[in-house]
Amino acid sequence: MSEATVLSRPQRSMTLFTQGFRPFFLAAGLWAAFALSLWIVMLDTGMRLPSRFAPLSWHIHEMLFGFVMAAVAGFLLTAIPNWTRRLPVSGLPLAGLAALWLLARICCLISQWLPPWLAVSADLAFPLALAAVVAREIIAAHDRRNMPVIMPVIVLGIANLLMDLEAIHVAVPAGLGWRLGLAAILVLVSVIAGRIVPGFTRNWLALRHSTSLPAKPGAADRIALGTLHAGLFAWAFFPLLPEAGGLLILGAIANLWRLSRWQGAQTLAEPLLIILHIAYGWLCIGALLLGASVLTTSVPLSAGIHAMTVGAIGTMILAVMTRATRGHTGQPLAADRTTTLLYACVIAAAIVRVAAAFASVWTMQLLAIAAGFWVLAFVIFVVRYAPLLCRPRDRAMLRSR
Repeated sequence: MSEATVLSRPQRSMTLFTQGFRPFFLAAGLWAAFALSLWIVMLDTGMRLPSRFAPLSWHIHEMLFGFVMAAVAGFLLTAIPNWTRRLPVSGLPLAGLAALWLLARICCLISQWLPPWLAVSADLAFPLALAAVVAREIIAAHDRRNMPVIMPVIVLGIANLLMDLEAIHVAVPAGLGWRLGLAAILVLVSVIAGRIVPGFTRNWLALRHSTSLPAKPGAADRIALGTLHAGLFAWAFFPLLPEAGGLLILGAIANLWRLSRWQGAQTLAEPLLIILHIAYGWLCIGALLLGASVLTTSVPLSAGIHAMTVGAIGTMILAVMTRATRGHTGQPLAADRTTTLLYACVIAAAIVRVAAAFASVWTMQLLAIAAGFWVLAFVIFVVRYAPLLCRPRDRAMLRSR
């Protein structure tokens, strides 16, 4: 019998708070399934939560600042020790961060029953604490290369505050909070993806003695990112500005070219790799659709938003969570059938959700199907990966690799 099999409940709890990816990837998977299921029930029945957020605002807030923020926290708290060579945040500090995240979720659900100042303070505690930890670790290590990562995390906190203020009827520009939050998340996705996608692909192809390796980053990549980021933030502040739409379309084309240089077609045999390329492809599609929605009424805004959220962000989060969990728990860096199935589910969710934006009939049915695929993807993730997240690194598996 293995060590993992005989772990007691307290031992499993201790293991859960040894590294950032463990509690936060589990939280992201659970909340992605629960929050979207609750949103579909509200959409279908007209049910209202005891929340100061309107139903649609609650859905947006909890997807961006609940689900996505948990995944971002898990990734950064695991990656930063590798970047800085400092000890990871663990034990009580990590448990405290997880508790702040959970407190925010509860307070957003019942904020109508709380004083506005208390609801807002509880919701902001986690993003502020996360930004402080990320900044402390990177600055303490004098890690200049990763200093830019601090800013999107801070912007996420500001965006969260703007959504909270709008919910309690403070005069702020309508929708700026969620648009700014989405832009900040997509900046993180595009920057981090530019490191991990070609890097993992290069390593995998080199082991197979391929001579066609991903291109190294250069000025063209910086131009592609700069154009996309400028378009995203221009759209966040001026959502009807034609120039913002043009920048997004140019950014989509430039990043599609960037993606083509990463040799994704050669990774079709390994779902754990090709899914990263597919996720980045969704980012390009989303930027193209979002830009087009600014310039023409024939493309719905919802199509671009959900290509980016369900397609790019949802797929990239599942791709990173599965790969990081397998790597950090001593499992083979190859997708098993269950992992491949959850990838198929999230891709199907993105396709159907974008199609629903264009549908003139059967819209609710398509929304329900898309939600079903999404929930299934994250339920499969939790069932398959929760045992790995709650048990120690498999040393026996590592020795056999």
